[in-house]
Amino acid sequence: MKRSHSGFTLIELLVVITIIAGLIALLLPAVQGAREAARRAQCTNNLKQIGLAICNYESVHGSYPPGRKGSSWGTWVVFTLPYIEKLSLYNSWNSYGNNKPGRDVKDLDFRYFGAVNVTVTATRIHTLLCPTDTPNSNNTIMKIIGTKEYICTYHSYTANFGNTTLSQPALFNSVTFGGAPFSDIGSPTVDVPDIQAPIPSSGLGVSRVANITDGTSNTLAIAEEINGQGEDFRGVTWWGDATTFTAYLTPNSTQPDVTDGGCNSPYPMNPPCVPKTGLNPLPYYATRSRHPGGVNVALCDGSVRFVKNSVDLVTWRALSTTRGSEVISTDAF
Repeated sequence: MKRSHSGFTLIELLVVITIIAGLIALLLPAVQGAREAARRAQCTNNLKQIGLAICNYESVHGSYPPGRKGSSWGTWVVFTLPYIEKLSLYNSWNSYGNNKPGRDVKDLDFRYFGAVNVTVTATRIHTLLCPTDTPNSNNTIMKIIGTKEYICTYHSYTANFGNTTLSQPALFNSVTFGGAPFSDIGSPTVDVPDIQAPIPSSGLGVSRVANITDGTSNTLAIAEEINGQGEDFRGVTWWGDATTFTAYLTPNSTQPDVTDGGCNSPYPMNPPCVPKTGLNPLPYYATRSRHPGGVNVALCDGSVRFVKNSVDLVTWRALSTTRGSEVISTDAF
């Protein structure tokens, strides 16, 4: 009598393998989607903390923090450190004190890459990092001062400088400046010409809640920025330019940022950018993220929203202004 052998035939094995492969193919996007949802939630939480820090700063000082002090003397990140539980780091920051203009060693020491501030600017602050982004691997910036190398960290969030350019001109390419919650309060001394040319001062100083006539719930405060890779300075939030965004371009625009140094594009993973030129002399940076479909933003009332890349440009620019008197529908963004 013959014995029967139980087992799979070759065809049955191939069918099982095909089914398993199909299940894995379905499972992997779901896992990746869940991970991205978790990362986006962490990014939203970071922005919530930053938004509340900005509001707390305003409550204590009667104004929002300065957006930047020239190119090299501090940014909104420095001013808000005590409000994100980084008081000891804030106390390590040394501001230029005697207002003596000129190019000497003492002046250089007090810039963000200077000897007295390297403790702060070489520190990576996790509250300011979006886990979806890819941090710059070496955090190294070369400055044209002899051959010395300066180390600065990259972060993921920038401040709203309005609807035109970083220097906030009254009119830019037919776009009228409508105010912004952050601006440049000016350098305490002359910026070194071969590092960063001074930009025109907006003369607006710091903003207060009373200045935001459009309403704090209708005005952008902080948004995301992608860390530039290689020697791309976007994301170096200690440097004046890289701490800003404007709404001249929509989120994650395919049009390039116009930079005043530190542009490295085309380059793997870097957003588009072009150096400023005589024909296009005013730098501006769009808000950008690696989240699918849009960017997270914090509004001036401390709330956080996700804005799609497809947001209407007119609506986006209206959200960036403080006194534009635009009417924005609640479902427009």
